Amino acid sequence: MRTPGSLFPSSIASLYSDHHSWLKGWLHRRLGSADHAADLAQDTFVRLLHSERVPAEMDEPRAYLTTVAKNLVSNHWRREKLEQAYLQALAHAPREVERSPESRAIVLETLLELDRLLDGLQPVVRQAFLLSQLDGHTHAQVAEALGISVPSVKRYIVKALQRCYFADLSFTA
Repeated sequence: MRTPGSLFPSSIASLYSDHHSWLKGWLHRRLGSADHAADLAQDTFVRLLHSERVPAEMDEPRAYLTTVAKNLVSNHWRREKLEQAYLQALAHAPREVERSPESRAIVLETLLELDRLLDGLQPVVRQAFLLSQLDGHTHAQVAEALGISVPSVKRYIVKALQRCYFADLSFTA
C-alpha cells in the first residue's frame, strides 16, 4: 500500500526514462562491470517501486537515486566478499567435504541471510555470535578472544539469537 506522499509507478517510469542511463553509467564507473551496473540500476528502480518512503516530489532525483544505488553497491561488495571467503574456505576443505553446486548455493544464501540478519548489531555482538555459532568456540574461548567477560558473551549471543528469531517471525507473519 502506497502512502499519499509516495511516488506511483507512473512517476517511477518517468524517473526511469529520465535517469536510468545516467545511473547505469554512474554504477559502471564504480563497479567496473557493465553487467553488474545494469543489474544494480534495475534493482534501484525495483526498490523504488516496492518502497513506501519515496518522496512524491524530488528536487534532486539523481542524488536520491545515488543514495539508493550506493546501498545496493555496498550490499553487492559485501556479498562478493562473503562469497570469496566461502569459496576460499571450500578450497581449504578436504576433498571428501566437497559440496555439489546446489549445496554450495544453499550454504551461500544461508550465509548471506545470516549476514543480513546480523547487520546493525554492534561488532562485538556479531563477532561473539559468529565465533560461538560458526566456529564452535566455547563461551570462555569467545570471552578470551574478544577480551570480554563470559556473562557478556552469553548476553551478546542471546541478543544475536533474538535478532534472528524475531526476523524469522516477521518473515512468516
